[in-house]
Amino acid sequence: MSNDFITRNLAEAPDAIAPDGSEVRLLATTQRGSMAQFSLSAGGVSVAVCHRTVEEVWYFTSGRGRLWRKSRKAEETIDVYPGVSISIPVGTHFQFRCNGSEPLQAIGVTMPPWPGSDEAFVVTGIWNPVA
Repeated sequence: MSNDFITRNLAEAPDAIAPDGSEVRLLATTQRGSMAQFSLSAGGVSVAVCHRTVEEVWYFTSGRGRLWRKSRKAEETIDVYPGVSISIPVGTHFQFRCNGSEPLQAIGVTMPPWPGSDEAFVVTGIWNPVA
């Protein structure tokens, strides 16, 4: 008997490090999307990246920081904190930083599911990355 349901608990240790340098803890995945928690340590600044084929929606759950994103039509830098939700359309350059004393964490949904390490490529951001 097959089970069509996915259940996954948030892991204590990261499952991977994202191309932007943030820690990734994988959550449930379907054929049409995947979910993960992203975490950037206090004082950390991600590497600026762009996705080739996926779009993402993020919801910030803890910490405070800033997010920069740039498309062909628009560019902005915003404050992010628990309760803020953002979109990252395909082809958007983006970078984020943690300005607080606790990690900046977000739950992200990727559509379609994350295809692998070649999906993201490094772009020029507005901050120097800090691990």
